[in-house]
Amino acid sequence: MFFNSFLMLLQNKLPKSSDAERYLLIYMIAILVLVSSLVILFFIVFLKRKNKLLLDQIKQQQAFEAEIANAQTETQEQTLKNIGWELHDNVGQLLSFASMQLSILKMQVSDDVKEKFKETSEALKESLAEVRLLSKTLNNEVVLNIGFEKSITNELNRLKKMKFTSAELRVIGEKQPFADRKHEIIIFRIIQEFLSNSVKYSDAENLSIILNYQQNNLIITMKDDGKGFNIDSVEKGSGLLNMKSRATLINAKLDLTSEPNEGVTLVLNYSF
Repeated sequence: MFFNSFLMLLQNKLPKSSDAERYLLIYMIAILVLVSSLVILFFIVFLKRKNKLLLDQIKQQQAFEAEIANAQTETQEQTLKNIGWELHDNVGQLLSFASMQLSILKMQVSDDVKEKFKETSEALKESLAEVRLLSKTLNNEVVLNIGFEKSITNELNRLKKMKFTSAELRVIGEKQPFADRKHEIIIFRIIQEFLSNSVKYSDAENLSIILNYQQNNLIITMKDDGKGFNIDSVEKGSGLLNMKSRATLINAKLDLTSEPNEGVTLVLNYSF
């Protein structure tokens, strides 16, 4: 519309006899418009190609980081599995042998001396049970065989015996199966990492884990009532980095909140 009006205006301004000049002017304007259109078109194509290259680079970087994180996770899992085997096969057998030897000695002494063996014998039995339970939580195959919720319960029970007044698991909603069993292990390791940090740093007395099964999501809320920390100033240690890298592997959202003297809360949102 604007172009036609411009041409009519030029026609009115130019003398009627100057047809050659008018046609030349129209030709030059058409060439100018064509060149401008081509420049704009090339610029748009250039931007699209540039954006595509940037997206490809970002995807390659993300894929590379995911591969590195996956390799690290597999290495850690294999290490935990080996430790679990060592605990069960070697340390467990040694404790069993020590318990047997103690029982034999107990039968060969007087009744007065037997009482002195009682506490040692009970401590050995508890240690053996603890080692066997710990070895199960370190082995992926055992965790998958026992089940996700049962494995969490075993871990909480083990910690409750160690130092905590209460360590409870609460399940909300109808349980849904994991599409990928590897994700089940990864989430369990995130929970273990949180619990391990609570044991080492929190000075907490109570632990709680809530599994909230929704239609398309599993929301896991983990809490301790320990001394907490300033989330903005705390040094990002390997524990937090491990949890975040594992969450990234399964496209889960991880949110950690804490304040001094207010404990620590970790919320993990996983989509089925």
